Amino acid sequence: MSIQEFLEIVVKEEASDLHLVVGMPAMIRIDGLLRPVSQGPLTPNDTENLVFELLSGEQKEMLLVNKELDFSFALGEVARFRVNAYFQKGYLSAALRLIPSYIRTIEELNLPKICHNFAKMRQGFILVAGPTGHGKSTTIASIVNEINQTRALHVVTIEDPIEYVYPKGKALVSQREMHLDTHSWEIALRSALREDPDVVLVGEMRDFETIAAAITIAETGHLVFATLHTNSASQSIDRMIDVFPETQQTQVKMQLAATLAGIISIRLVPAIGGGRLPATEILLASGAVSTAIREGKTHQIDNIIQTSGQTGMILLDASLAYLVRAGRVSLDVAKTYSIRPEELERLVGKSD
Repeated sequence: MSIQEFLEIVVKEEASDLHLVVGMPAMIRIDGLLRPVSQGPLTPNDTENLVFELLSGEQKEMLLVNKELDFSFALGEVARFRVNAYFQKGYLSAALRLIPSYIRTIEELNLPKICHNFAKMRQGFILVAGPTGHGKSTTIASIVNEINQTRALHVVTIEDPIEYVYPKGKALVSQREMHLDTHSWEIALRSALREDPDVVLVGEMRDFETIAAAITIAETGHLVFATLHTNSASQSIDRMIDVFPETQQTQVKMQLAATLAGIISIRLVPAIGGGRLPATEILLASGAVSTAIREGKTHQIDNIIQTSGQTGMILLDASLAYLVRAGRVSLDVAKTYSIRPEELERLVGKSD
Protein backbone atom coordinates (compact mmCIF):
# COMPACT_ATOMS: atom_id res chain seq x y z
CA MET A 1 0.00 0.00 0.00
CA SER A 2 1.10 3.57 -0.65
CA ILE A 3 1.29 6.25 2.01
CA GLN A 4 -1.71 7.92 0.32
CA GLU A 5 -3.80 4.77 0.87
CA PHE A 6 -2.78 4.53 4.55
CA LEU A 7 -3.65 8.19 5.12
CA GLU A 8 -7.03 7.74 3.43
CA ILE A 9 -7.74 4.85 5.85
CA VAL A 10 -6.91 7.14 8.80
CA VAL A 11 -9.41 9.73 7.55
CA LYS A 12 -12.10 7.16 6.68
CA GLU A 13 -11.82 5.35 10.04
CA GLU A 14 -11.65 8.65 11.96
CA ALA A 15 -8.40 7.52 13.55
CA SER A 16 -6.15 9.98 15.36
CA ASP A 17 -2.74 8.53 14.40
CA LEU A 18 -0.86 6.28 12.00
CA HIS A 19 2.32 4.47 13.15
CA LEU A 20 4.92 3.00 10.79
CA VAL A 21 7.51 0.83 12.59
CA VAL A 22 9.73 -1.91 11.09
CA GLY A 23 8.76 -5.42 12.17
CA MET A 24 5.15 -4.47 12.98
CA PRO A 25 2.10 -3.93 10.79
CA ALA A 26 1.10 -0.34 10.07
CA MET A 27 -1.07 0.67 13.05
CA ILE A 28 -3.81 3.26 13.50
CA ARG A 29 -5.14 4.65 16.80
CA ILE A 30 -8.91 4.83 17.29
CA ASP A 31 -10.40 6.07 20.58
CA GLY A 32 -6.99 5.74 22.19
CA LEU A 33 -6.30 2.11 21.14
CA LEU A 34 -4.00 0.82 18.38
CA ARG A 35 -5.02 -1.71 15.73
CA PRO A 36 -3.24 -3.02 12.61
CA VAL A 37 -4.22 -1.92 9.11
CA SER A 38 -1.68 -3.83 6.99
CA GLN A 39 -1.50 -7.56 6.35
CA GLY A 40 1.99 -8.25 7.63
CA PRO A 41 4.96 -6.58 9.31
CA LEU A 42 6.64 -3.66 7.57
CA THR A 43 10.17 -4.17 6.23
CA PRO A 44 12.92 -1.52 6.35
CA ASN A 45 12.29 -0.86 2.64
CA ASP A 46 8.56 -0.45 3.30
CA THR A 47 9.00 2.24 5.94
CA GLU A 48 11.68 4.07 3.94
CA ASN A 49 9.50 4.18 0.84
CA LEU A 50 6.41 5.26 2.78
CA VAL A 51 8.19 8.03 4.70
CA PHE A 52 10.24 9.29 1.75
CA GLU A 53 6.98 9.74 -0.22
CA LEU A 54 6.16 12.53 2.24
CA LEU A 55 9.50 14.37 2.11
CA SER A 56 11.10 16.99 -0.09
CA GLY A 57 14.77 16.57 -0.95
CA GLU A 58 15.78 19.09 1.71
CA GLN A 59 13.62 17.42 4.36
CA LYS A 60 15.09 14.00 3.51
CA GLU A 61 18.60 15.38 3.97
CA MET A 62 17.66 16.97 7.33
CA LEU A 63 16.12 13.69 8.52
CA LEU A 64 19.15 11.60 7.61
CA VAL A 65 21.52 14.08 9.32
CA ASN A 66 19.46 14.80 12.46
CA LYS A 67 17.85 11.32 12.82
CA GLU A 68 14.41 12.88 13.45
CA LEU A 69 12.20 15.48 11.81
CA ASP A 70 8.91 17.22 12.56
CA PHE A 71 6.89 18.43 9.57
CA SER A 72 3.35 18.67 8.25
CA PHE A 73 1.81 17.04 5.19
CA ALA A 74 -1.42 17.93 3.39
CA LEU A 75 -3.62 15.18 1.96
CA GLY A 76 -5.13 17.41 -0.71
CA GLU A 77 -8.04 19.41 0.73
CA VAL A 78 -9.13 16.49 2.93
CA ALA A 79 -6.81 16.75 5.94
CA ARG A 80 -3.37 17.64 7.22
CA PHE A 81 -1.00 15.44 9.17
CA ARG A 82 1.60 16.38 11.77
CA VAL A 83 4.48 13.97 11.17
CA ASN A 84 7.41 12.95 13.33
CA ALA A 85 9.86 10.80 11.37
CA TYR A 86 12.51 9.15 13.51
CA PHE A 87 14.95 6.23 13.70
CA GLN A 88 14.57 3.29 16.11
CA LYS A 89 16.95 0.33 16.23
CA GLY A 90 18.62 1.89 13.19
CA TYR A 91 15.44 1.78 11.07
CA LEU A 92 13.30 4.65 9.83
CA SER A 93 9.89 4.97 11.52
CA ALA A 94 7.14 7.58 11.66
CA ALA A 95 4.17 8.73 13.72
CA LEU A 96 1.52 10.72 11.85
CA ARG A 97 -1.19 12.67 13.71
CA LEU A 98 -4.37 13.57 11.81
CA ILE A 99 -5.22 17.27 11.86
CA PRO A 100 -8.75 17.59 10.42
CA SER A 101 -9.31 20.38 7.89
CA TYR A 102 -12.38 21.53 9.83
CA ILE A 103 -11.78 23.25 13.17
CA ARG A 104 -14.52 22.16 15.54
CA THR A 105 -16.22 24.63 17.85
CA ILE A 106 -16.09 24.65 21.64
CA GLU A 107 -19.57 23.08 21.71
CA GLU A 108 -18.67 20.39 19.18
CA LEU A 109 -15.69 19.41 21.33
CA ASN A 110 -17.87 19.21 24.48
CA LEU A 111 -15.60 21.73 26.20
CA PRO A 112 -16.86 23.84 29.13
CA LYS A 113 -18.72 27.01 28.11
CA ILE A 114 -16.24 29.05 30.14
CA CYS A 115 -13.80 28.52 27.24
CA HIS A 116 -15.77 31.15 25.29
CA ASN A 117 -14.52 33.71 27.83
CA PHE A 118 -10.92 33.06 26.80
CA ALA A 119 -11.81 34.02 23.20
CA LYS A 120 -13.10 37.40 24.44
CA MET A 121 -10.05 38.42 26.47
CA ARG A 122 -7.82 41.29 25.35
CA GLN A 123 -4.66 40.23 27.17
CA GLY A 124 -3.27 37.56 29.45
CA PHE A 125 -1.59 34.17 29.41
CA ILE A 126 -3.77 31.12 28.71
CA LEU A 127 -2.26 27.67 29.00
CA VAL A 128 -3.66 24.33 27.77
CA ALA A 129 -2.03 21.38 29.55
CA GLY A 130 -2.24 17.61 29.34
CA PRO A 131 -0.51 14.49 27.99
CA THR A 132 0.32 13.96 24.32
CA GLY A 133 -2.70 13.04 22.23
CA HIS A 134 -5.33 14.44 24.58
CA GLY A 135 -6.56 17.38 22.53
CA LYS A 136 -4.38 20.34 23.57
CA SER A 137 -3.86 21.61 20.02
CA THR A 138 -7.49 20.98 19.10
CA THR A 139 -8.70 22.87 22.18
CA ILE A 140 -6.52 25.90 21.46
CA ALA A 141 -7.53 25.84 17.78
CA SER A 142 -11.23 25.99 18.68
CA ILE A 143 -10.68 29.04 20.92
CA VAL A 144 -8.34 30.82 18.49
CA ASN A 145 -10.71 30.16 15.58
CA GLU A 146 -13.55 31.73 17.59
CA ILE A 147 -11.33 34.82 17.86
CA ASN A 148 -10.62 34.54 14.13
CA GLN A 149 -14.33 34.44 13.26
CA THR A 150 -15.51 37.17 15.63
CA ARG A 151 -12.75 39.78 16.17
CA ALA A 152 -10.75 42.00 13.76
CA LEU A 153 -7.33 41.28 15.29
CA HIS A 154 -3.89 40.10 14.17
CA VAL A 155 -3.17 36.53 15.31
CA VAL A 156 0.43 35.28 15.03
CA THR A 157 1.08 31.56 15.53
CA ILE A 158 4.50 29.92 15.90
CA GLU A 159 4.26 26.17 15.40
CA ASP A 160 6.45 23.12 14.80
CA PRO A 161 4.90 22.21 12.44
CA ILE A 162 1.74 24.16 11.50
CA GLU A 163 -1.24 22.03 12.48
CA TYR A 164 -4.67 23.54 11.95
CA VAL A 165 -4.92 26.04 9.09
CA TYR A 166 -7.32 28.82 10.06
CA PRO A 167 -10.01 29.72 7.51
CA LYS A 168 -10.76 33.26 6.37
CA GLY A 169 -12.49 35.21 9.13
CA LYS A 170 -12.55 38.69 10.65
CA ALA A 171 -8.98 38.32 11.93
CA LEU A 172 -5.68 38.44 10.06
CA VAL A 173 -3.86 35.18 10.86
CA SER A 174 -0.10 34.81 10.26
CA GLN A 175 1.04 31.20 10.76
CA ARG A 176 4.79 30.63 11.05
CA GLU A 177 6.32 27.17 10.85
CA MET A 178 9.64 26.24 12.43
CA HIS A 179 12.42 25.68 9.84
CA LEU A 180 10.16 26.77 6.95
CA ASP A 181 9.39 30.33 8.10
CA THR A 182 11.87 30.83 10.95
CA HIS A 183 15.09 29.25 12.21
CA SER A 184 14.39 29.16 15.95
CA TRP A 185 11.70 29.57 18.60
CA GLU A 186 13.72 32.28 20.32
CA ILE A 187 14.08 34.40 17.17
CA ALA A 188 10.44 33.88 16.16
CA LEU A 189 9.11 34.85 19.58
CA ARG A 190 11.33 37.93 19.76
CA SER A 191 10.24 38.88 16.24
CA ALA A 192 6.56 38.38 17.10
CA LEU A 193 6.51 41.60 19.13
CA ARG A 194 7.53 43.53 15.99
CA GLU A 195 4.70 42.03 13.91
CA ASP A 196 1.92 44.09 15.54
CA PRO A 197 0.15 41.07 17.07
CA ASP A 198 -2.94 41.13 19.26
CA VAL A 199 -2.90 37.37 19.87
CA VAL A 200 0.16 35.07 19.89
CA LEU A 201 -0.06 31.27 19.84
CA VAL A 202 3.07 29.41 20.94
CA GLY A 203 2.65 25.85 19.67
CA GLU A 204 4.55 24.29 22.56
CA MET A 205 6.55 25.66 25.48
CA ARG A 206 9.53 23.34 25.40
CA ASP A 207 12.22 25.04 27.46
CA PHE A 208 13.35 28.05 29.45
CA GLU A 209 13.59 30.33 26.39
CA THR A 210 10.07 29.68 25.07
CA ILE A 211 8.46 29.92 28.53
CA ALA A 212 10.29 33.17 29.27
CA ALA A 213 9.35 34.66 25.91
CA ALA A 214 5.67 33.65 26.22
CA ILE A 215 5.43 35.27 29.67
CA THR A 216 7.12 38.44 28.38
CA ILE A 217 4.74 38.72 25.42
CA ALA A 218 1.75 38.36 27.76
CA GLU A 219 3.29 40.93 30.12
CA THR A 220 3.47 43.48 27.29
CA GLY A 221 -0.31 43.48 26.91
CA HIS A 222 -0.98 40.67 24.42
CA LEU A 223 -3.24 37.62 24.59
CA VAL A 224 -0.96 34.55 24.57
CA PHE A 225 -1.95 30.89 24.15
CA ALA A 226 0.49 28.03 24.74
CA THR A 227 0.57 24.30 25.50
CA LEU A 228 2.49 22.38 28.14
CA HIS A 229 2.90 18.65 28.87
CA THR A 230 1.74 18.63 32.50
CA ASN A 231 -1.04 16.89 34.41
CA SER A 232 -2.76 19.69 36.34
CA ALA A 233 -3.02 23.46 36.78
CA SER A 234 -0.82 23.52 39.89
CA GLN A 235 1.82 21.31 38.24
CA SER A 236 1.80 23.62 35.20
CA ILE A 237 2.56 26.66 37.36
CA ASP A 238 5.35 24.79 39.17
CA ARG A 239 6.85 23.62 35.86
CA MET A 240 7.00 27.16 34.46
CA ILE A 241 8.61 28.54 37.61
CA ASP A 242 11.07 25.65 38.05
CA VAL A 243 12.69 26.07 34.60
CA PHE A 244 14.11 29.41 35.73
CA PRO A 245 17.30 29.77 37.79
CA GLU A 246 16.56 30.16 41.50
CA THR A 247 17.71 33.79 41.39
CA GLN A 248 14.97 34.63 38.85
CA GLN A 249 12.09 32.65 40.34
CA THR A 250 10.76 35.46 42.56
CA GLN A 251 10.49 37.73 39.51
CA VAL A 252 8.81 35.00 37.46
CA LYS A 253 6.24 34.40 40.19
CA MET A 254 5.39 38.11 40.07
CA GLN A 255 5.07 38.02 36.28
CA LEU A 256 2.89 34.89 36.28
CA ALA A 257 0.69 36.24 39.08
CA ALA A 258 0.09 39.37 36.98
CA THR A 259 -0.42 37.73 33.56
CA LEU A 260 -1.93 34.25 34.02
CA ALA A 261 -5.55 34.38 32.83
CA GLY A 262 -6.37 30.69 32.91
CA ILE A 263 -5.26 27.07 32.59
CA ILE A 264 -7.22 24.28 30.91
CA SER A 265 -5.91 20.81 31.80
CA ILE A 266 -7.54 18.19 29.58
CA ARG A 267 -7.88 14.40 29.26
CA LEU A 268 -9.75 12.58 26.50
CA VAL A 269 -11.56 9.70 28.24
CA PRO A 270 -13.11 6.66 26.48
CA ALA A 271 -16.89 7.00 26.60
CA ILE A 272 -19.51 4.32 27.15
CA GLY A 273 -20.67 3.35 23.65
CA GLY A 274 -17.48 4.51 21.89
CA GLY A 275 -15.64 7.72 21.20
CA ARG A 276 -13.87 9.91 23.75
CA LEU A 277 -15.06 12.80 25.91
CA PRO A 278 -12.98 15.59 27.47
CA ALA A 279 -12.54 15.78 31.23
CA THR A 280 -11.23 19.24 32.04
CA GLU A 281 -9.62 21.02 34.94
CA ILE A 282 -10.19 24.79 34.75
CA LEU A 283 -8.20 27.42 36.63
CA LEU A 284 -9.20 31.07 36.23
CA ALA A 285 -7.33 34.16 37.36
CA SER A 286 -8.48 35.48 40.74
CA GLY A 287 -7.03 37.37 43.66
CA ALA A 288 -6.51 34.13 45.57
CA VAL A 289 -4.78 32.45 42.61
CA SER A 290 -2.48 35.44 42.04
CA THR A 291 -1.54 35.56 45.73
CA ALA A 292 -0.78 31.81 45.83
CA ILE A 293 1.50 32.10 42.77
CA ARG A 294 3.24 35.26 43.98
CA GLU A 295 3.91 33.78 47.45
CA GLY A 296 5.01 30.38 46.10
CA LYS A 297 2.07 28.56 47.68
CA THR A 298 0.99 26.55 44.66
CA HIS A 299 -0.04 23.69 46.98
CA GLN A 300 -3.09 25.86 47.70
CA ILE A 301 -4.19 25.99 44.03
CA ASP A 302 -6.26 22.79 44.12
CA ASN A 303 -8.19 24.01 47.15
CA ILE A 304 -8.81 27.38 45.49
CA ILE A 305 -10.20 25.63 42.39
CA GLN A 306 -12.33 23.32 44.53
CA THR A 307 -13.94 26.23 46.40
CA SER A 308 -14.42 28.46 43.32
CA GLY A 309 -16.90 26.38 41.34
CA GLN A 310 -19.34 29.29 41.09
CA THR A 311 -16.81 31.19 38.92
CA GLY A 312 -16.36 28.28 36.48
CA MET A 313 -13.32 26.59 38.04
CA ILE A 314 -13.33 22.81 38.38
CA LEU A 315 -10.83 20.11 39.35
CA LEU A 316 -10.14 17.22 36.98
CA ASP A 317 -11.59 14.66 39.41
CA ALA A 318 -14.83 16.66 39.69
CA SER A 319 -15.09 16.76 35.88
CA LEU A 320 -14.53 12.99 35.72
CA ALA A 321 -17.13 12.44 38.45
CA TYR A 322 -19.66 14.47 36.47
CA LEU A 323 -19.11 12.26 33.40
CA VAL A 324 -19.51 9.10 35.50
CA ARG A 325 -22.68 10.30 37.21
CA ALA A 326 -24.10 11.35 33.83
CA GLY A 327 -23.66 7.76 32.62
CA ARG A 328 -21.22 8.78 29.90
CA VAL A 329 -18.01 7.24 31.30
CA SER A 330 -17.58 4.15 33.51
CA LEU A 331 -16.12 4.58 36.98
CA ASP A 332 -13.36 2.04 36.30
CA VAL A 333 -12.24 3.97 33.21
CA ALA A 334 -12.48 7.33 34.99
CA LYS A 335 -10.26 6.06 37.82
CA THR A 336 -7.44 5.32 35.37
CA TYR A 337 -7.41 9.02 34.39
CA SER A 338 -7.93 10.37 37.90
CA ILE A 339 -5.25 12.22 39.86
CA ARG A 340 -6.86 11.15 43.16
CA PRO A 341 -9.00 8.01 42.61
CA GLU A 342 -10.29 7.96 46.21
CA GLU A 343 -11.54 11.54 45.84
CA LEU A 344 -13.17 10.59 42.55
CA GLU A 345 -15.07 7.73 44.22
CA ARG A 346 -16.20 10.11 46.97
CA LEU A 347 -17.46 12.64 44.41
CA VAL A 348 -19.29 9.98 42.40
CA GLY A 349 -21.00 8.78 45.59
CA LYS A 350 -22.24 12.25 46.56
CA SER A 351 -25.95 12.92 46.06
CA ASP A 352 -26.98 15.76 43.76
